[in-house]
Amino acid sequence: MKREHLGAALREHAYLEGDFVLRSGRRSSYYLDKYRFETRPDLLAALGEHIAAAIAEHEPDAVRIASPQVGAIALAAAASLSSGLPFLIVRDQAKEYGTANRIEGVFEPGERVCLLEDVITSAGAAVETLEVLREAGLECRIAVCVVDREEGGADALARRGARLVPLFRAGELLSAEKTAAKPHG
Repeated sequence: MKREHLGAALREHAYLEGDFVLRSGRRSSYYLDKYRFETRPDLLAALGEHIAAAIAEHEPDAVRIASPQVGAIALAAAASLSSGLPFLIVRDQAKEYGTANRIEGVFEPGERVCLLEDVITSAGAAVETLEVLREAGLECRIAVCVVDREEGGADALARRGARLVPLFRAGELLSAEKTAAKPHG
């Protein structure tokens, strides 16, 4: 799926207007519902291809993809299938049974990974995931996300030595939404 078609599909299926509280605690008049694009096979497959291409372009030395639990797992699986790179799942906390791992998946300290997120606002979850990866001895310099809401997330990651590579910026999606809504003539 071409990038412009993917952006239009994200707007059509995931863009909601209203009064929303974001993970960061901020309020917003719009919401990009990741579950509305992560649960559609057509969008998930296309996102996996675009994420794989972004990783190949911006972090070609990555040997794994890493995502925080729940939010980006489906995206990581899609990107893994498209790129051939295995992926890691970073838990919010180490589980209290079995292996008691905080990072699920096989890795070796020193490997380079690419962090993957769905929608970035302030990057709180991404920064926490980045820290967990680095504490485990993994190298992570790039974070790829589907949408950057352009509300400080890129700067938060940059302060920790990681560059954000968004597939889309919120301003781009929102301006396209407004353009599409205008009557022609």
